[in-house]
Amino acid sequence: MHEFDARTPTTTHEVALDCLRAGVESVRPERVVRDAVALDGDTLTVAETTYDCSDYDRILVVGGGKAGDGVADALEELLGDRIDDGVVVTPDPGDGTRIRRLPGDHPVPSDRGVESTRRLIDLVSDLDERTLVLVAVTGGASAILPAPATGVSLSDLRETTELLLESGAEIDDLNAVRKHLSTLKGGGLARLAAPATVVGLVLSDVVGNDLGVIASGPTAPDETTFDDALDVLDRFDLDVPRSVRTRLASGSAGEIPETPKPGDSVFDRVTNHVLADAFTALDAARTVARDSGYDPLILSSRVRGEAREAAKTHVAVAEEIRATGNPLDAPAVILSGGECTVTVRGDGQGGPNLEFCLEAAPDLPDGTVLASIDSDGKDGGTDVAGALVDAETVERREANASLARNDALPVLRDTDALVETGPTGTNVNDLRVLVVEPTEFC
Repeated sequence: MHEFDARTPTTTHEVALDCLRAGVESVRPERVVRDAVALDGDTLTVAETTYDCSDYDRILVVGGGKAGDGVADALEELLGDRIDDGVVVTPDPGDGTRIRRLPGDHPVPSDRGVESTRRLIDLVSDLDERTLVLVAVTGGASAILPAPATGVSLSDLRETTELLLESGAEIDDLNAVRKHLSTLKGGGLARLAAPATVVGLVLSDVVGNDLGVIASGPTAPDETTFDDALDVLDRFDLDVPRSVRTRLASGSAGEIPETPKPGDSVFDRVTNHVLADAFTALDAARTVARDSGYDPLILSSRVRGEAREAAKTHVAVAEEIRATGNPLDAPAVILSGGECTVTVRGDGQGGPNLEFCLEAAPDLPDGTVLASIDSDGKDGGTDVAGALVDAETVERREANASLARNDALPVLRDTDALVETGPTGTNVNDLRVLVVEPTEFC
């Protein structure tokens, strides 16, 4: 997961990495589905809800996202030939026996994603009440499952997505726009599948687990409007393609039907189950920290905002522990999750977790290690998960120069601070581990 080519790792570094590994392992979709979904005769149990398979003539599995392939694997193992058909779209599709695995791309939607999504739409259209649809709703599906609305081309959708990502917009704002430019998002899949019974198997990559935001809410009511989408474009002063402005303005004027809202009859036979989220991962990391002899604390699973500002707060927590023993006495492990953002001003390489670590490193107290990764194994547009740093990683002047260019990746690579996992097959957003040793340890 991480190589220390330039220096010998300390116990402190290893503890941080062990916490990260445990966090990611706890939210792998195969494990999550195995723990939450069971079949006993004809009774299918999802979380605490039961479904009688004898009530249905067909069982379909659809959906996608970064964890979609793992969910499909687990459901095939559990249900076998009870599954009649399925389409799951993922960045690196595997092979299935009952469920077709098709390709899509993240974070920017692609032509192959559109084609794959079209086949999913064909499968869920014109269903009846004797169909049970199990939907894998996992992080990244907003881009991986693109279905541009009438009048909006894929290139226009791609350009709009890129502008939103570079603006520093948080996921709620990003999805308010995307839901109004898509056929599936914002309850669109539920509307297509009605009156079938729809069961959402959700792995949340969204702070607060808002079902309307995870994967842009394909099976959830949409509380945002065309007006909200226009407000996002105006707030971030985005020069989006004309077709996007035209569609959103037409929707605002009532010329295009809104996405289905709470209380809409299309949700009468829809149930969504959040099977794993950032807190799931943090809880597993907390157990590892405690077993390693550290006093653990989950600071929050909902940290958001600019990565550099969040980094300063985590440094302050480390300083407080060393100075006053609050909120814990060292040795301590502070854990956090959530989703930070970066406002792009330069043309360098990096992502929120890399910028978080680079901002924090020069100010960390001695005897303190900080690790931050994106649980999917790719931080922003990079192919690395994140980094693990301490006070010796980089000096402030070099850090500032790299941050000004949004170029955190090269300096962290040069100092052997990168954490590289490869695609993890899951996603519950950022995981951060702050390990603080007592003064006498240093």
